[in-house]
Amino acid sequence: MKLVELRPEGLYCAAGDFYIDPWRSVESAVITHAHADHARSGHQYYVASNEALPVLRHRLGDVSIQGWEYGQINKMGNASISLHPAGHILGSAQVRIEANGHVVVVTGDFKRSPDPTCLPFEVVKCDVLVTEATFSLPVYHWPPARAEVKKIWAWWQDCKARGYVAVLGCYALGKAQRVLAELLQYTEDRVLLHGAVDQITRLYRQQEVNMVSTAHVAEVADYNGELVIAPPGALNSAWMKRFKKVETGFCSGWMQIRGNRRRRGTERGFVISDHADWPELLKTIDECEAKEIFLTHGRTDAIVRFLKESGKQAFALETLFSGTDDINGTDDASEAEVNIIDAEDAERPTEPKLT
Repeated sequence: MKLVELRPEGLYCAAGDFYIDPWRSVESAVITHAHADHARSGHQYYVASNEALPVLRHRLGDVSIQGWEYGQINKMGNASISLHPAGHILGSAQVRIEANGHVVVVTGDFKRSPDPTCLPFEVVKCDVLVTEATFSLPVYHWPPARAEVKKIWAWWQDCKARGYVAVLGCYALGKAQRVLAELLQYTEDRVLLHGAVDQITRLYRQQEVNMVSTAHVAEVADYNGELVIAPPGALNSAWMKRFKKVETGFCSGWMQIRGNRRRRGTERGFVISDHADWPELLKTIDECEAKEIFLTHGRTDAIVRFLKESGKQAFALETLFSGTDDINGTDDASEAEVNIIDAEDAERPTEPKLT
């Protein structure tokens, strides 16, 4: 692969003596974004984009971390490193590595569709591309996110007319804030948030991301007619018992497949993903002009076969990255984090007692 190799700790660059999103403890880690499968605790020294720092510090605690501006060229060992917008979530970055006349780009998670909460994806030309392939099947072709959020708004209005609570499962970091920002096109009404979503949303607001007004669920006594956004892990937890008349929805790229909607056990599914779909993956691979492409996450066998049949040098790369659109409910907010927030909510004196 040149410059980057796969080790038990993760993707390693020997020229710069650092890892990218390592899953085992290392000395130096360059982090593409703050989702839990990419930003793990236990490293001695972290590097990330400046925009990612607030959430990383919130999730990782008191760690040694340095922020870089997008496009800023830095030296690590014999390698020149720069971060470039990935369009995935606020602060997400691709990592460009140059040494000995070769350029490798590691995309991390990315998307090409518009998102009002983060900078758009930047095409970075390279010799070798290491890219995610979470939704690497031709069936995955995203509708406009704004149109899907309009469906969320219409569902909310229908629930309100019937006196129901609409509880939407959204990943706490990135997806929830994207929905809150897109809702500004259709409403100025307040949205209620689960504690894990509320914490991250406050960090987004500190970086001046414009979203509809929100409140913690514990700040109100009557939920009827409200839209509530919660991590997927909360939808099947005791936290849901506070709602008497409720319908649930789930927001994910996996919702493009009807069988996945039934598997989630929710009344509604909305097709919104923070990952590239099939056309975006192919477009990115072409535009980067890489001679070699290594693919992680998802059904890499299908896209590797397609790329090879198209005359490209493509290979599957086995990593521990899961992607935050996991249909099983694996969330960027861990189950432990959800349960801790649930316990804190239950102790709030303003929480109504349900009989």
